[in-house]
Amino acid sequence: MKDLHHHLSPAVAIAPAVAAATATSAAIDLAGFNSAELIVQTGAIAGDGAFSVKLQHSDTTTGGDFVDVPASGVLGSTPATLAADSVYRLGYVGGTAGPKRYVRVVATKASGTSIGLSAVIVRGDPHLTPAD
Repeated sequence: MKDLHHHLSPAVAIAPAVAAATATSAAIDLAGFNSAELIVQTGAIAGDGAFSVKLQHSDTTTGGDFVDVPASGVLGSTPATLAADSVYRLGYVGGTAGPKRYVRVVATKASGTSIGLSAVIVRGDPHLTPAD
C-alpha cells in the first residue's frame, strides 16, 4: 500500500449541521499545497429543502474579494439541487487565471426548510511532507 495519510490535510469548511439558510465557509488557505478537493456530505432533507453548493476563490481573505470558480477551474460537478444522504466532490484547479491562495464553500438555499450537510476541503500534494 502507498502512504496517502502524510500527503493530505483536511480542513473543515462547513461543520456538520442542519442548514436552514445559505451557509458560507471561512477562507481555507491552500498555501503549501498543489491540489485541493471539496467533499460535501448531505443528510436528511426537511420540508423539501433545496440547496446547491459551489466553490469560490480569492487571493485574500476579504469576503468581497471571493468570486465563483469558473467551470474550467473545477473538476467534476454537483447537481443543481443536492440529494439527501449523498456525497459529492469537486476538484479545484483554479481556472484560466490559475489557482488562488484561498477557497471557500457556499451552500445556497433556494427553497424549502433545511438539509443536513457538511463540507471539507482536502488539501493535497504538499510542498513538504508530512502534511499537517
